[in-house]
Amino acid sequence: MKRTIGTTALVLGTLMATIGLPAASARADDPPPRVDLRVLVVSDGGPSTAAIAAELENAGTPYTEVDLADSGRAAIDADFLADTVAGRPRAKYQAVVLPNDNPFPTGSAEMAALATYEQTYSIPQVDAYTYARPQVGLNAAVGTGYAGSVDGVQAEVTQAGQAGAFGYLEGAVPFEDNSPTVGESYAYLSTPAAGADFVPYVQATIPGRTTKGSLVGEYRHDGRRELVVTFVYNQYQQQYRLLARGIVEWMTGGVHLGADRNYFTVHVDDVFAADDRWDSALDCTPGDVDCQPGEGTPNPIRMVPADVDHATSWQNSREFTLDFAYNASGTVDHREDNGGQDPLADKLMTDRDQFRWINHTYTHAFLGCVQNTSVVPWQCATNADGSTRWVSRNEIIDEIAANEAWGVAAGLPLQSEELITGEHSGLKVTPQQPVDNPNLGPALSDTGIEWLGSDNSRDPVQRQVGPATTVSRYPVNIFYNAAQPAEQVDEYNWIYTSRAQGGSGICEDNPATSTCLPEPLDTATGYAEHIVPLETRIALGHVLANDVKPHFIHQSNLAEGRIAYPVLDGVLDAYDGLFTDDTPVVNLRMKDIGVETQRRAAWRAAVEAGQVTAYRIGDSVTVQAPDGVALAATMPAGTQHTGAAFGSSYAGSVSGWAAAPAGGLPYTLDLPTAAGTPITAAEPDLTPASTPAAPRTEVPAGVEEQVPYAAER
Repeated sequence: MKRTIGTTALVLGTLMATIGLPAASARADDPPPRVDLRVLVVSDGGPSTAAIAAELENAGTPYTEVDLADSGRAAIDADFLADTVAGRPRAKYQAVVLPNDNPFPTGSAEMAALATYEQTYSIPQVDAYTYARPQVGLNAAVGTGYAGSVDGVQAEVTQAGQAGAFGYLEGAVPFEDNSPTVGESYAYLSTPAAGADFVPYVQATIPGRTTKGSLVGEYRHDGRRELVVTFVYNQYQQQYRLLARGIVEWMTGGVHLGADRNYFTVHVDDVFAADDRWDSALDCTPGDVDCQPGEGTPNPIRMVPADVDHATSWQNSREFTLDFAYNASGTVDHREDNGGQDPLADKLMTDRDQFRWINHTYTHAFLGCVQNTSVVPWQCATNADGSTRWVSRNEIIDEIAANEAWGVAAGLPLQSEELITGEHSGLKVTPQQPVDNPNLGPALSDTGIEWLGSDNSRDPVQRQVGPATTVSRYPVNIFYNAAQPAEQVDEYNWIYTSRAQGGSGICEDNPATSTCLPEPLDTATGYAEHIVPLETRIALGHVLANDVKPHFIHQSNLAEGRIAYPVLDGVLDAYDGLFTDDTPVVNLRMKDIGVETQRRAAWRAAVEAGQVTAYRIGDSVTVQAPDGVALAATMPAGTQHTGAAFGSSYAGSVSGWAAAPAGGLPYTLDLPTAAGTPITAAEPDLTPASTPAAPRTEVPAGVEEQVPYAAER
């Protein structure tokens, strides 16, 4: 019974801290101050504060960064941190992020000002990366704990962490170990110091002991609250990506502008069509432009009805929907060549409502410049005067309209405003075609296209093409011309090995975007042992980074050896093992991804331009944003706007977009009682801070994401 009471008290204390209850010394008759919804990030140029700033930037959460290395920076003093607005005390920042618990010289007036500010307004502080010692509520790591590499360590969220800001995690927090020769993570593991009010939220077993040491925990002292992080990280590492949401939720009490969800959408291109196959002897693809004209014999890859059954069954088991980008001429031509028969198309028509469908043009024609394929690599054909010959406006219109007409007649559940051209053609492609086809925009206008797929590896930023807005797609590095693991590995070796090893040397010629393998992969084992884990990690990294962009593969990857599924399963299996049921993968169709991306850009631009203000007074949040800009916010469950529920549930909170009222009028949110009693300005504990400065430790470079070479059709 005693243990149960103690645990309950611990969890209750964690919840009270998380929701931002006022300091105990607050006077009940004081008016609640205004607390601006903005985070102060004090940076020393290290990777950990940069990672937190990146998380805030990506989510659209306003923050102010102070670079300690900038000799011209503003001084952090009482006036920098707080003032009075309309007779009411104002805290300018709802949270403070420091590189460590005290990055200033001993006796610093700036640290004293921060400590007083945090005490007065009950403002939490994140120590982005510090070492274990009594000044942060922990025993020294040397002797009783551990200081060293934590590559491959399996950390876990504690009961207190799951009851609080990290409740969206199932429990496991695996640390990456991507390279046996590169140190990727360094940490201090230690236990709470005697008498310290310290609650671990994330912990791992101390090597050589049965005891568990804290990696992330809350230290309460002197009327202040600190989130103490004792491992180093950068913004790309999986362990940080898993914890980033919780760090932000802890420091903001779950009340902040911006939103963060985990997205995964997969487009399957060339449905109904057949894709050319890689030839391992020729090291090119007969029938496509990388082979000399007439070289080799095409051996196309095309799905069969059993592949459709497998896709449907897979979707149902995963509660996930694939988007099929289709080329109608694939089935029309197949029927002409096979006495009117096409079992694949018949099966797809029977199961058409199982999938989302996207217009991929009728014949998959190249819609940019007219290609001269008599040379390898191909070139843009030219007119007599030397100008580029472009595919005409009418030709582009025919490709789009004919495919849509066929899809409508076949009863496909289309969104007519969506389009992905074959090879993303019509859009610029370097080096051959550095500009868009000038006929593309007018043709998109003629056919009512509003959302146009683009290749993220060459066109990553959303932009306008005529009336259409691009939706950048990540190419999964599973090649369009491979249907068996051995085919994929053989082509992979050709691309990613040096000339001396029998490869193409592409990786040698493009060191900024590609890395050569140390040796060729085994064609029997290389796919499962190297390519699948790598592609899974890259795609999962996108999912965990609040990245809404879709991924794309090809119908050939669902045929024969069905080589796409190990990667897709790898992503979803890993995700399911990491997150609770209330934090599902968000699976959007293309136009919704476009809208989300568009809203984010407008919101971030308004935030960066200083056109957004937001603050909390007691249980009320007020936001002002420019006309026409949708505002994004994350709030505690039960938050309302004018009596109606705000947002939708995700990861234990509610979040979403809302239209800013016209004329610059405020948008108000009413927080639930569970979000805490109104904050009041407290009488500060003026005991000077005497914590010594923590060391600045650089994160190892690790293995960061690379733009994959896309063998794309």
